[in-house]
Amino acid sequence: MNLPREAWNAHHQHVTRRHFLRDCTSGLGALWLSLQGQAGTPSVGRDAARPFAPMAPHFAPRAKRVIFLHMAGAPSHLELYDHKPELSRFDGKTCPQSYLDGKRFAFIQGIPKLLGPQFPFAQHGQTGAWLSDRLPHFRQVVDDVCFIKSLHTDQFNHAPAQLAMHTGFATPGYPSMGSWVTYGLGSSNAELPGFIVLLSGGKTPDSGKSAWGPGFLPSVYQGVQCRSKGDPVLYLGNPSGVSRDLRRLSLDALDDLNRRTYQQVGDPETLTRISQYETAFQMQVSASEAFDIGREPEVVKAAYGVKSGEESFGNNCLLARRLAERGVRYIQLFHWGWDSHGANEREALHSGFKRQCLDVDQAMTALLLDLKQRGMLEDTLVVWAGEFGRTPMKENRGGEVMEWAGRDHNPGAFTVWLAGGGVKPGSYGQSDDLGYEAVVDRVSVHDLKATMLHLLGFDHRRLTYPFQGLDQRVTNVTKPSEVVTGILA
Repeated sequence: MNLPREAWNAHHQHVTRRHFLRDCTSGLGALWLSLQGQAGTPSVGRDAARPFAPMAPHFAPRAKRVIFLHMAGAPSHLELYDHKPELSRFDGKTCPQSYLDGKRFAFIQGIPKLLGPQFPFAQHGQTGAWLSDRLPHFRQVVDDVCFIKSLHTDQFNHAPAQLAMHTGFATPGYPSMGSWVTYGLGSSNAELPGFIVLLSGGKTPDSGKSAWGPGFLPSVYQGVQCRSKGDPVLYLGNPSGVSRDLRRLSLDALDDLNRRTYQQVGDPETLTRISQYETAFQMQVSASEAFDIGREPEVVKAAYGVKSGEESFGNNCLLARRLAERGVRYIQLFHWGWDSHGANEREALHSGFKRQCLDVDQAMTALLLDLKQRGMLEDTLVVWAGEFGRTPMKENRGGEVMEWAGRDHNPGAFTVWLAGGGVKPGSYGQSDDLGYEAVVDRVSVHDLKATMLHLLGFDHRRLTYPFQGLDQRVTNVTKPSEVVTGILA
């Protein structure tokens, strides 16, 4: 072994970019310092050794936690929540040229035909909420729900639109909403992650793990993707022949090595690693219990439509309630399969879309009823959203009419709903007569995030983190965003 060479390698493995910028004499250190002067310090004073210590927000919150239900692929608002009788009148008619000029579509070419709503609508509850017959269970809870029918975005492809919905930016590298929330608030349960992600529908969202990534925040604030069947996290159990006491001793030894490394190098990510090892150790007991939906009474499992031994949206909704009970701050569910273009049977409104509705209707209704019955809905904010809407025109491919009925992507208008956590039930905002553009009380995705943070007790302009010379925030420093006060209780 070449000992001098090994020592040289070991030394340079610990030389980070920070050391280079600080110590080099070519002027880059001064340049780095000047850039840092353009932005302030993090708005939350965090101890890197206790990254999830509970912190108080800016003012009294209405919500303590968030459950975000993302319907990946963007369900059609025109077949669920946004009743457009005028569109029925023009079903099959040639789309006006004014609806096409200056527009970008994922697939539509030429001049398509208008497509009326494919399912009947009726009003329900004391609020008179319009729902299609695809959501027969959900009509039970409409009086607890606020429907925002004027959402819009500037992205018309799935991955960028999903990133914009969750991070405020259409490109990877920025923290997700769950990361911002756990950075700002911490967690009330040291034995579980503060930000947990659950997937169903057979595939991951188009945006991938960036939709729950920490971006430039410390990596400890990344969402932890868990499974709804089997071990919630791979390798959670000890290997054969390794007891919990032995695992504790090995982690104590590793902790000592990491702390010595931190004293020598000063990289805060080393403290993050220590915290993550400790959380993983605690999760061996607490996570196994939290994810065991078999402990629930049969009547509760039946209400959610739990599928024993399977990964399903119903299982994940029940898990979301169990995690919320145990102090998890931000729970993000993705249910894939809503991209109803009509290119085939799976994507058709009269087949694949109908199956998707069956998958979520009962479970999301049970979630709201369960939270309300347990007294948790008043301080739990539940959000349901896709990444954009769908066109009032029937999609074509290459200008040719397709056999199956479907709709193309539409960033101009879509519907999201919120429940609990200080939100006022009812309907807010409007799209135009054909459901194409948001026209009354328009709400951007940044407005939605500003409102969510407000309900959690934050002024979105003051929850910041310095990066690239700016005090960055989830509502995007370059685009105006406002709290939607009209939906607040």
